[in-house]
Amino acid sequence: MNIDVRTYSRAGLLGNPSDGYFGKTISICVRNFSAYVSLLQTPTLVIEPSSEDTNVFNNIHELVDSVSLLGYYGGTRLIKAAIKRFDQYCRENGIKLESKNFTVQYHSNIPRQVGLAGSSAIVTAAIRALMQFYEVNIPLDILPGVALSAETDELGIVAGLQDRVVQAYEGCVYMDFNREFMEKNIHGQYERIDPKILPSLYIAYKTDLGEESGKVHNTVHTRFKQGDPLVIETLNRIGELAPEGKQALQENDIPKLNQLINENFDLRSKIMPISKRNHELVQTARQCGASAKFTGSGGSIIGIYKNDRMLADLTSELKKINTKVIKPQVI
Repeated sequence: MNIDVRTYSRAGLLGNPSDGYFGKTISICVRNFSAYVSLLQTPTLVIEPSSEDTNVFNNIHELVDSVSLLGYYGGTRLIKAAIKRFDQYCRENGIKLESKNFTVQYHSNIPRQVGLAGSSAIVTAAIRALMQFYEVNIPLDILPGVALSAETDELGIVAGLQDRVVQAYEGCVYMDFNREFMEKNIHGQYERIDPKILPSLYIAYKTDLGEESGKVHNTVHTRFKQGDPLVIETLNRIGELAPEGKQALQENDIPKLNQLINENFDLRSKIMPISKRNHELVQTARQCGASAKFTGSGGSIIGIYKNDRMLADLTSELKKINTKVIKPQVI
């Protein structure tokens, strides 16, 4: 038995990072990049390391570059956490797993730690592969929570549900993480949006601006729990951008969408530190006439461009600061 699963990267269009604070978001699945997990039945359980798990380097500079880009840990810890949480879900729900083992291989071409949800893609792909291997059905609205728990409960990473939801549902998804509903149902309310009504979107990313998303969120998470009025008020407003954006999408109100996207970043800047180079990324795009906000925690941006001329300007100007521009494939 050979199981192959692919999970795609994602970009937060509106509302992030309110997903971790009972807010609302709109996110898109970005099929330009993906994480791939393969399971093959074998006598013993084996996790094969990928290239990013290597501990062999040509010199000290290569090691430093690797740590700067990928952090001190590769993807093996994510695979282990995904397997453990899958097993725990099955135990808690009275599902007895067949006595068989596997070798797991994984690979990802998602730019790491630039806000395109590379870690959650690996975890989600692994859990979906395990579901097929053991013939276990985890409901679609529950799957994101199982994937999230692998990172938050097992690895201590501060994160929200948004990434895992859109990676499970794919396409474009509107999410409402209302506290009362979440506490009652263990998941949010998710609504698919037809990707065909999306405007002309671009994504720009810098691979040398990576930072682990959990580190970015730690301070805000602490201030939120302490009841900091500025943090709570700002996150509430960020969350409200999503339903306004959904209406604007339905009405094809592009000027409104541009305004909401820009507001999302400006609000985030009030409660989270933004590096000079990340500011440069956003400002360069805006100077070309495009809207711009982070796709996640920094290192990449998403926005709307008006026409091919503006896209060419974006590509040219952002290239000057070592930034790649792509058109996200959502469908």
